Amino acid sequence: SLSQPEREGMFHRGPGLNLTSGQYTAPIAGYYTFSSTLHIVRREPRRKGQGRRGSRLRVLICVQSHCQHYSNLETVSRLESSGDLFTISVTGTLYLQAGQYASVFVDNTAGSPLTVQSGSDFSAILLGM
Repeated sequence: SLSQPEREGMFHRGPGLNLTSGQYTAPIAGYYTFSSTLHIVRREPRRKGQGRRGSRLRVLICVQSHCQHYSNLETVSRLESSGDLFTISVTGTLYLQAGQYASVFVDNTAGSPLTVQSGSDFSAILLGM
Protein backbone atom coordinates (compact mmCIF):
# COMPACT_ATOMS: atom_id res chain seq x y z
CA SER A 1 0.00 0.00 0.00
CA LEU A 2 1.13 3.55 -0.62
CA SER A 3 1.67 5.77 2.37
CA GLN A 4 1.82 9.50 2.96
CA PRO A 5 5.14 11.09 3.99
CA GLU A 6 5.94 10.85 7.69
CA ARG A 7 6.58 14.55 8.07
CA GLU A 8 5.76 17.65 6.13
CA GLY A 9 8.42 18.66 3.62
CA MET A 10 9.76 15.17 2.93
CA PHE A 11 8.14 15.20 -0.51
CA HIS A 12 6.40 17.73 -2.69
CA ARG A 13 3.32 15.98 -3.98
CA GLY A 14 1.64 17.46 -7.03
CA PRO A 15 -2.06 17.03 -7.68
CA GLY A 16 -1.61 14.04 -9.99
CA LEU A 17 -1.03 11.15 -7.56
CA ASN A 18 -4.06 9.19 -6.40
CA LEU A 19 -3.05 7.01 -3.44
CA THR A 20 -6.28 5.00 -3.60
CA SER A 21 -5.98 3.92 -7.24
CA GLY A 22 -2.18 3.99 -7.39
CA GLN A 23 -2.34 6.09 -10.56
CA TYR A 24 -0.40 9.22 -11.44
CA THR A 25 -2.38 11.48 -13.78
CA ALA A 26 -0.39 14.02 -15.78
CA PRO A 27 -1.62 17.57 -15.10
CA ILE A 28 0.02 18.78 -18.33
CA ALA A 29 1.42 17.07 -21.43
CA GLY A 30 5.12 16.35 -21.27
CA TYR A 31 7.96 13.93 -20.65
CA TYR A 32 7.91 12.41 -17.16
CA THR A 33 10.56 10.34 -15.41
CA PHE A 34 8.89 7.49 -13.54
CA SER A 35 10.49 5.33 -10.90
CA SER A 36 9.20 2.48 -8.79
CA THR A 37 10.93 0.21 -6.29
CA LEU A 38 8.89 -2.72 -5.04
CA HIS A 39 9.72 -4.90 -2.04
CA ILE A 40 8.00 -8.20 -2.77
CA VAL A 41 7.57 -11.19 -0.46
CA ARG A 42 6.44 -14.71 -1.27
CA ARG A 43 3.42 -15.32 0.91
CA GLU A 44 3.90 -19.08 1.01
CA PRO A 45 7.17 -20.92 1.48
CA ARG A 46 8.20 -22.43 -1.82
CA ARG A 47 8.43 -26.20 -1.63
CA LYS A 48 11.15 -28.06 -3.45
CA GLY A 49 10.07 -28.57 -7.04
CA GLN A 50 7.19 -26.09 -6.81
CA GLY A 51 6.83 -23.58 -9.61
CA ARG A 52 8.50 -23.57 -12.98
CA ARG A 53 12.25 -23.43 -13.40
CA GLY A 54 13.25 -19.96 -14.49
CA SER A 55 10.18 -18.24 -13.08
CA ARG A 56 10.33 -14.53 -13.79
CA LEU A 57 8.75 -11.48 -12.24
CA ARG A 58 8.03 -8.49 -14.48
CA VAL A 59 7.39 -5.02 -13.07
CA LEU A 60 5.95 -2.48 -15.50
CA ILE A 61 4.91 1.16 -15.46
CA CYS A 62 2.19 1.50 -18.08
CA VAL A 63 0.26 4.41 -19.59
CA GLN A 64 -3.55 4.13 -19.50
CA SER A 65 -3.15 0.48 -18.34
CA HIS A 66 -1.85 -0.43 -21.84
CA CYS A 67 1.34 -2.40 -21.39
CA GLN A 68 2.50 -2.74 -25.00
CA HIS A 69 6.21 -2.18 -25.52
CA TYR A 70 5.88 1.31 -26.95
CA SER A 71 3.94 2.66 -23.96
CA ASN A 72 5.60 1.12 -20.92
CA LEU A 73 8.73 0.81 -18.84
CA GLU A 74 9.65 -2.74 -17.87
CA THR A 75 12.14 -4.69 -15.79
CA VAL A 76 12.38 -8.46 -15.45
CA SER A 77 13.90 -10.38 -12.56
CA ARG A 78 14.52 -14.10 -12.22
CA LEU A 79 13.10 -15.60 -9.06
CA GLU A 80 15.79 -17.76 -7.57
CA SER A 81 14.86 -20.77 -5.47
CA SER A 82 16.41 -19.33 -2.32
CA GLY A 83 15.06 -16.33 -0.46
CA ASP A 84 11.53 -15.02 -0.06
CA LEU A 85 12.16 -11.26 -0.31
CA PHE A 86 12.87 -9.51 -3.61
CA THR A 87 13.53 -5.85 -4.38
CA ILE A 88 12.80 -4.88 -7.98
CA SER A 89 13.16 -1.41 -9.50
CA VAL A 90 12.02 0.09 -12.78
CA THR A 91 12.75 3.61 -13.99
CA GLY A 92 12.60 5.57 -17.22
CA THR A 93 10.91 8.32 -19.20
CA LEU A 94 7.44 8.30 -20.78
CA TYR A 95 5.46 10.95 -22.64
CA LEU A 96 1.97 11.57 -21.26
CA GLN A 97 -0.77 13.76 -22.65
CA ALA A 98 -2.60 15.93 -20.13
CA GLY A 99 -5.11 13.72 -18.32
CA GLN A 100 -3.39 10.43 -19.12
CA TYR A 101 -2.33 8.26 -16.18
CA ALA A 102 0.51 5.86 -15.44
CA SER A 103 0.49 3.03 -12.92
CA VAL A 104 2.61 0.08 -11.78
CA PHE A 105 1.82 -3.51 -12.72
CA VAL A 106 3.35 -6.76 -11.51
CA ASP A 107 3.29 -9.74 -13.89
CA ASN A 108 3.77 -12.81 -11.72
CA THR A 109 4.76 -16.01 -13.52
CA ALA A 110 5.97 -17.59 -10.26
CA GLY A 111 4.14 -20.47 -8.64
CA SER A 112 3.63 -18.67 -5.31
CA PRO A 113 1.36 -15.76 -4.37
CA LEU A 114 3.28 -12.53 -3.85
CA THR A 115 2.73 -9.50 -1.61
CA VAL A 116 4.07 -5.99 -2.20
CA GLN A 117 5.44 -4.72 1.12
CA SER A 118 5.13 -1.27 2.63
CA GLY A 119 8.15 0.87 1.89
CA SER A 120 7.69 0.32 -1.84
CA ASP A 121 7.51 3.55 -3.83
CA PHE A 122 6.25 5.08 -7.07
CA SER A 123 7.20 8.57 -8.26
CA ALA A 124 6.84 10.82 -11.29
CA ILE A 125 8.78 13.97 -12.15
CA LEU A 126 7.96 16.30 -15.03
CA LEU A 127 11.10 16.77 -17.16
CA GLY A 128 9.72 19.12 -19.79
CA MET A 129 7.11 19.67 -22.42
